[in-house]
Amino acid sequence: MPERVGSIAELRSAYREGGLTPTDQAERILDGFAGHDDGPVWISTVPADRLRERAESLTRHGDPTLPLYGIPFAVKDNIDVAGMVTTAGCPDFGYEAAEDAPVVRRLLDAGALLVGKTNLDQFATGLTGARSPYGSCQSVFGGGLISGGSSSGSAVAVAAGQVSFALGTDTAGSGRVPAALNGIVGLKPTRGLLSTAGVVPACRSLDCVSVFAPDVAGALDVLHAARAVTPADPWGRPFPAERVVPRPPGTLRLGVPRAEDLEFFGDTGQETRFAAGVERLRTFVGSSRSVPLGAFFEAGDLLYRGPWVAERLVALGDFLGSHPESVLAVTRAVLETGRRYDAIDAFRGQHRLRELRAQVDQLWQDIDVLVVPTVGTTFTLDEIAEDPIGRNAMLGRYTQFANLLDLAAVTVPNGFTSSGRPASLTLVGPAFSDTTLGRLAATLTEGGAPTGAIEADSPPPQRSAELLIAVVGRHLTGESRNAELLGHGAVLAGAARTAPLYRLYRMDTPDGEGLPGLVRAGPDGSAGHPIEVELWRLPSTALGGLLAGVPAPLSLGWVQLHDGRDVLGFLCEAYAAGPPAEDISASGGWRAYRRSAARR
Repeated sequence: MPERVGSIAELRSAYREGGLTPTDQAERILDGFAGHDDGPVWISTVPADRLRERAESLTRHGDPTLPLYGIPFAVKDNIDVAGMVTTAGCPDFGYEAAEDAPVVRRLLDAGALLVGKTNLDQFATGLTGARSPYGSCQSVFGGGLISGGSSSGSAVAVAAGQVSFALGTDTAGSGRVPAALNGIVGLKPTRGLLSTAGVVPACRSLDCVSVFAPDVAGALDVLHAARAVTPADPWGRPFPAERVVPRPPGTLRLGVPRAEDLEFFGDTGQETRFAAGVERLRTFVGSSRSVPLGAFFEAGDLLYRGPWVAERLVALGDFLGSHPESVLAVTRAVLETGRRYDAIDAFRGQHRLRELRAQVDQLWQDIDVLVVPTVGTTFTLDEIAEDPIGRNAMLGRYTQFANLLDLAAVTVPNGFTSSGRPASLTLVGPAFSDTTLGRLAATLTEGGAPTGAIEADSPPPQRSAELLIAVVGRHLTGESRNAELLGHGAVLAGAARTAPLYRLYRMDTPDGEGLPGLVRAGPDGSAGHPIEVELWRLPSTALGGLLAGVPAPLSLGWVQLHDGRDVLGFLCEAYAAGPPAEDISASGGWRAYRRSAARR
């Protein structure tokens, strides 16, 4: 895996302090790609000479105060970039774009550094990441887990640290589902805030450009840099000035789905994580209440079981008719269902949708934010292959209603299930609630202290000092000693990987479970591996209590992450790494090792 490039905030700091230039960053990116196979994340990349030329221009003549100066990013390959081929995941459909899509041009003008174009479910039709002739992306968490789609490559590129942010599209959940399955933030703005001119249409009246980033702050930075109304886009809408400033979380009324409306398809791990996320979220808002989801679900069903699927044929029908063999069978099957509907069906669907929107609009009189699971369960690539359409529909249960109902949404990580699968939740609000959703999402994911109800003009409460702790084994979410972290007031901050400087060992224990130990690999770490860790925010006053419960040969020390940060973390003394300890470094982490061992 290439060296992580860092988040927007981290690169800004590095550029500001003078230790890094865009030219340096371009060389790091190229070094990471050289001779390396990360699977089918990229469909095309900016040629090395063009990347160097752009980076050098920024270094010599660029304005370091630009909001995205030198920040590397990727673009889903259904969005035009001048001089590059847009394939929409179908090689025979490909064409060379004459100009940048306005949303791409805005980012370039803000100083961003384009790296390339990413894989997707063909014609942005699907939520699995398994519908591309370029290959199926796997989640960064491995184990054959799907990446989610349709913006699969963009999500994986961000989660793997190859770029600092990426653009996707999100008509039915194509930005939120892959964010969930890769442990990152997926921002689905209000329709029209980001221009869809220069985007291959999926369902033009519902299409939406989305943003992937490692953190909420970065996603919002991209939103503000990229949003604009352009003459080329009749669907564009300005952000009302009075809605740009977010409301404080403590003033918000939270809507929580009724228990009878929640469906996890037998996945108790996702159900448990969602309940925990909701309870934590309740501590930040002013109030909460139970709400029904029936109108949301019925609206979502109209997307693929109603006349809106016919809208997909407006842009693609001619190509489908003249090049049927160029389109994947599953994609073709979905698109062809649009031929079942006529104009009467279209009007009937519009009328019913307007009735459902009126019901949902009434709910916004009582709540400000709705929280839902992003996905009810997760699947492997093999499981998707068994039922590609049915299981795709399960993935879209909590996402496909958003654009039909003119809603904004942001997806954030919500830990891991006991089996090691990523969990997430999505905050949903009415149109133009984007920044308010973002502020609440940032409060939730950054480990802030509960605020309770506060007045809109009150200063935010001060948080006590916190430390970032990297855990690698039994303290991971769902593992046997995770309760110790929770008992000390620790809050999950997200997933990460170490720099490739460490080895991971399994040491025998009387209970047979084994104890993992992370050891720095030799004087220079040259024989090391990147190892999966979780980052937890721990009150500094609780550090002593946590350390007192750490048994030998484990200790707390400094661990270097893949993005160059040094954080406190669990390490193992080298003497314990000898026989009979088992070297499990190649697995990439304790969870991956456990999954592999269970299959033996």
